[in-house]
Amino acid sequence: MDNKLYKKIEAYVTDLFEQKQTPSLAFHNLDHTQTVVKRAQEIAGHYKISENEMLILFVAAWFHDTGHLFTEPAKHEEKSVEIMKKFMQDHIEDEETIKKIEECILATKPPRNPKSLLAEIICDADTYHLGTKDFKKTNKLVFEELKHRLGEDDRIKFNEGTIKMLEDHHFYTSYCKELLNERKNKNLKKIKNKTHELEETNQQPSTTLSGLEKDKSGLMSKGIQTMLRLTSENHLKLSDMADHKANILISVNSIIISVILSVLLRKLQEETYLVIPTIIFLVVAVATIVISILATRPKISGGEFTPEDIKQKKTNLLFFGNFYKATYEQYNVAMREMMLDTDYLYGSLIKDIYYLGVVLGRKYKLIRLAYNIFMIGIIVSVLAFAIAAFFNNGSSGTLINGKGSPF
Repeated sequence: MDNKLYKKIEAYVTDLFEQKQTPSLAFHNLDHTQTVVKRAQEIAGHYKISENEMLILFVAAWFHDTGHLFTEPAKHEEKSVEIMKKFMQDHIEDEETIKKIEECILATKPPRNPKSLLAEIICDADTYHLGTKDFKKTNKLVFEELKHRLGEDDRIKFNEGTIKMLEDHHFYTSYCKELLNERKNKNLKKIKNKTHELEETNQQPSTTLSGLEKDKSGLMSKGIQTMLRLTSENHLKLSDMADHKANILISVNSIIISVILSVLLRKLQEETYLVIPTIIFLVVAVATIVISILATRPKISGGEFTPEDIKQKKTNLLFFGNFYKATYEQYNVAMREMMLDTDYLYGSLIKDIYYLGVVLGRKYKLIRLAYNIFMIGIIVSVLAFAIAAFFNNGSSGTLINGKGSPF
């Protein structure tokens, strides 16, 4: 065995991959080639092949996918042979050995039909992963590679192709048959189940909602779910803040009205000049309270729904105002139907957020109006009291009640 030649082959192919490889080769890369070399040596060890046969297998394993670096997938085996010949003819003169290496590389081209033990070994080494736990990982890499190189992004179509490939595939060496067939059948069953789930999901009503599309698992992405939840929570917090602001206005103006009625009205008969400022103050306080109450006053709908409303997805079952008069049995049936229909479910969530926003818009508009009335009214009322006191004091020329105050 010429160890120097083995090292040169390994170094040459490794350098080739490192210089030429692109991110699009997610599967047919240096890692895959190194794995195939190890698997080929493992299988060959079982059959105790000759030194020259080992060299043939070693070279074929290293070069079998180098063509991917230079040409399209369908022609990569021929290109790999071309690269192998160019290298090997500079290092050995045995054309028969080079020809056998070529046969091994071309044996990996579908449909596979290896004519020798060495060709069977290289074919089994190349597809060894189909019968291991690594199949799920390698299958994802193959899918990523097809997306980059061929634009293939239909997962169901890809899975169907993988299923057909696994069903048609068989290991050639007795070593791999005994070692890998059982696991390969498990992998086939798993991908069939996964594809069946995806097909069932695609048969359900589309969850496309205002440009939001469901993902391949049938559920909207976690990011969208989180967005809906946080938006709903934020709307509820803003609603609580609006109610709190309205309560402040109601409490303050209630106190003002109480003070005016209990203290100031008794003096109006004596200090008649205070009547107009007092009326202005009362009107402002009452108007502020009324508008604040309007902002917080709840609005409840009919509270009933019909089976037809559920079928046509007209009723939002997430809002109590739409179902509080319905029986538990009606609501239970309707909710379960909605939970099975992702379009209805997410549509109800979006509708709930929208109407929360509409209610918030009305609340904050009224509260802003109430605060403006209160602010301007306080200013006008204080000015009215000051003007009334000034003119009354000026007309009498003395203190109004002898106590040093117009009140």
